[in-house]
Amino acid sequence: MARKVVGRPPEETLSLWKREQALLKTLVVDRDTEAWQRDPAFSGLQRVGGVDVSFVKGDSVSACASLVVLSYPELEVLFVDGNGVLHHRGFGVACHLGVLTDLPCIGVAKKLLQVDGLENNALHKEKIRLLKAGGDSFPLMGGSGTVLGMALKSHDHSTKPLYVSVGHKMSLEAAVRLTHGCCKFRIPEPVRQADIRSRDYIRRTLGVQGAPALQPERSKKAQRPKACPQGVSEEPAGKDRLREAHSRNPRTHRRAPGPGAQGQGKGWGW
Repeated sequence: MARKVVGRPPEETLSLWKREQALLKTLVVDRDTEAWQRDPAFSGLQRVGGVDVSFVKGDSVSACASLVVLSYPELEVLFVDGNGVLHHRGFGVACHLGVLTDLPCIGVAKKLLQVDGLENNALHKEKIRLLKAGGDSFPLMGGSGTVLGMALKSHDHSTKPLYVSVGHKMSLEAAVRLTHGCCKFRIPEPVRQADIRSRDYIRRTLGVQGAPALQPERSKKAQRPKACPQGVSEEPAGKDRLREAHSRNPRTHRRAPGPGAQGQGKGWGW
């Protein structure tokens, strides 16, 4: 399969994108807007979606965007594999998608974006080391004095934190609680399934060699299901709480085409 490669966009195009980004940034809502966000058990929340984009190595044009919707014990929220307000211009992909869809949105990144004085230095690594149990976290305070997100130990057996930030229509505190509640493994299940399926779609459809088939994460240690938190009668992200709803559009409930509707993922009870 021939790879398509394009150069850097013209400066006028980049400037246009930056102006549009700045305009949309003014529409971001960083507070809770739904009743379920203020409930400790998220009562009323029934569906959570995960968004991921997989790119083709050596091809700067082709990519696969995947949305997977799982049920959660009938409102909607999107997890995005990327950042929200934790961003060079305060408007990452989770903010962009949240504003355009008008849905509560959470940015969940696997690596620290070093902006506003944040550094992955010895002090940061020491704070990570002090995270003992799943649910432990610490704030990401920028040099400007603004809390841009939280570093979250999402799973008892995970050695690397997730970096959670506000995308849209949700407070940081609620975003962290819900992220932890949706993690059976290190990555929130909606994002994990979106990543698995988008990569599988590229492998099957675009014929890219080496793209992984549907499979659990590599780390067997991190695959251990987390214990139910004390004081919670049901496991917040157990197999009876998150069941695949295929890739139905969360607003219309119509089935949407795409890799998210292709079969069932392994390593998760539906």
